[in-house]
Amino acid sequence: MVKGWHGWLGTFNGVVLITAIVLPLAALAVWALARRRRAAGARSAWRTSLADVGIVYGTVPWVWMIMLPGEQAGTVSGRVTLVPLRDLLTIFSDGGPVTATFQVVGNLLVFAALGFFAPLRFPALASVPRILALAAGCSVLVETAQYVLRLDRVSSVDDVLLNAAGAGLAALASRRWWRDTADTSTDRRPQPAGAAGR
Repeated sequence: MVKGWHGWLGTFNGVVLITAIVLPLAALAVWALARRRRAAGARSAWRTSLADVGIVYGTVPWVWMIMLPGEQAGTVSGRVTLVPLRDLLTIFSDGGPVTATFQVVGNLLVFAALGFFAPLRFPALASVPRILALAAGCSVLVETAQYVLRLDRVSSVDDVLLNAAGAGLAALASRRWWRDTADTSTDRRPQPAGAAGR
């Protein structure tokens, strides 16, 4: 049972429950934004609105959870691991397959919503390398914040790699839709004089 402000805002269970409770509000926000944009004559109002809300709803809870302080936050110095795959091997050897699976899947999901929806919302991001770079940059910011704020967490290059990989895989999953959007916007772009007859 979640009790008090700390239970709701400062624990994984509380964040998960808040995320579930807010889902109807997120759906309402999509509907309201899409209705407003359609009234203004915008094309792809539903897709754009879903992408806007999806990026926020699918990313904020994960970032919130990984920014929760550990038991010795503020009293221990930040720890950094810059050797790729070292943390992953340690998790698999020390934590067992179940712990390792949860850790890996959780890291893959941190920026998955960003990777899925950002190319739909921002045509300039409609490429997997750009999404990988964006997610890696966001992950570096989060890992740096964990270290600077002394949250009793390990700032690891493996987390950055997994976060970026999750966003890249999500971008591939939505590629069909953002490629259609890019093709449509290209078709609507004015052509040079005489191009139509070529």
